[in-house]
Amino acid sequence: MSENNHETTGLGTLASRLGRTAMGVLENRGELFAVELQEEKTRMMQTLILAMGLLFLGLLGMLLLSATIIFLFPSEYRVFAAAGFTVLYLAGAVFAFLNLKSLLKQEPFAESLKQIRKDKTLLDVFE
Repeated sequence: MSENNHETTGLGTLASRLGRTAMGVLENRGELFAVELQEEKTRMMQTLILAMGLLFLGLLGMLLLSATIIFLFPSEYRVFAAAGFTVLYLAGAVFAFLNLKSLLKQEPFAESLKQIRKDKTLLDVFE
């Protein structure tokens, strides 16, 4: 009877340790997710504020600079100067679009997802 009691205690202790370990892993992953969520919110706010400021000031500066340069040209060449600025601005818009597209492809919560995938592969080993 003492041997049966010893096996039950061993299994109970093992189950308890396994439960505590699982809870520790979940707590760790939850804390990591919370930190990354806060970082992502901060990054998005900074990105939006900087983008709005850049857009406003850049457009204002480009408008004034373009108008000044166009008016410096003789009147018969002003159309060509305006067309040149149009081509330049469209090229800049394409460049900005491509950079924005690559920025939006970055996976949010990458480290949390990496850790979850790692945990999953470790758990698959025990099956």
